Amino acid sequence: ETVEGLAALSGDRRFAFDSYRRFITMYSNVVLGLGHDDFEEVLDDHKDRLGVTVDTDLSAKDWEKVVADYKAVVERNLGHAFPQDPHDQLWGAVGAVFTSWMNDRAKFYRRMHDIPESWGTAVNIQSMVFGNMGETSATGVAFTRNPSTGESRLYGEFLINAQGEDVVAGIRTPQSLTRAGREEMGETALSMEEAMPVVFAEFVDVVGRLESHYRDMQDIEFTVEQGRLWMLQTRNGKRTAKSALKIAVELAAEGVISEEEAVSRVEPAALDQLLHPTLDPNAARSVVAAGLPASPGAATGKIVFDADEAERLAQLGEAVILVREETSPEDIHGMHAARGIVTARGGMTSHAAVVARGMGRPCVSGAGEIHIDDKAQTFTARGRTFKAGEIITIDGGKGEV
Repeated sequence: ETVEGLAALSGDRRFAFDSYRRFITMYSNVVLGLGHDDFEEVLDDHKDRLGVTVDTDLSAKDWEKVVADYKAVVERNLGHAFPQDPHDQLWGAVGAVFTSWMNDRAKFYRRMHDIPESWGTAVNIQSMVFGNMGETSATGVAFTRNPSTGESRLYGEFLINAQGEDVVAGIRTPQSLTRAGREEMGETALSMEEAMPVVFAEFVDVVGRLESHYRDMQDIEFTVEQGRLWMLQTRNGKRTAKSALKIAVELAAEGVISEEEAVSRVEPAALDQLLHPTLDPNAARSVVAAGLPASPGAATGKIVFDADEAERLAQLGEAVILVREETSPEDIHGMHAARGIVTARGGMTSHAAVVARGMGRPCVSGAGEIHIDDKAQTFTARGRTFKAGEIITIDGGKGEV
């Protein structure tokens, strides 16, 4: 009933069923405990059958069939139908957030950042805005300063006709926010500044006010729904040690913070990152894949495709490089254990890029030439195949493997 109502209200049946299939996937994962793999397999099968490569090419009828197959996945794995009552769905989601405080990745994150277990978590319930309501809608992630270099200019990515997880998970290749960023990256797709100039001007004004208010570089998520800008969240952004130093110095020079506060904002332990390994620029290198320079530094290690295996080998003293299609919060322990990270999908604001910068790990994201076969534990790039356990080197400053 709800999806039919959303279709009637919006006048866009494709949008309604696209939103419904996203909801089934996320709710099944977060609340019901199902993995993403079965749902991804269903979607990939539909795209292969239709001869398309991106989600936006699927029609309303296509999404209706995907939804039916997704519901079958839930019933097959759990022995009961996907819940239909909105109140049951809401309370299931609330309960899942509270329960998440004690899951393994949350406990690991707390240990890593010295967060007391006694704090607990809260639940925000807010109405949804949709970035996937057509070509006048969009979603994105922005930093008020460059989180890798500290440069004082707007930095980030967005996608037209998409929802937030598409940017963070690297489902599609995101576009730059600014024209300067697009030209710097050599992209042909229009930036937000060019594609949505009126909304972009409003966005620039808002993010400037947010940085002034919080007196620090901000990591911001936003959605544009049919030409109207919505700010979803803001927080102090994760950054490299080099970036932290530059941002602190410049905020002090701008009179935003005192020199004493600037000094206190740079963790002494983080200064070790300024001495991160680099590759000899004159040494011969055989580049097997290229992606985005998501987090600077160089690392060499054994190829690993699984976060648990990365942690296990690291505990044995092995240097490993975690290679994934994309990363998610479930991979946090493996990312922490690895010397470096490579993802086949995702942009400069993807989960892998943001977390790697915060950890000081070299990272190459969006290396689309890499094709991973999880079952065979191999990846193929430029006609060559590499197995788990083989040694590779990554240059996070150049985006090379």
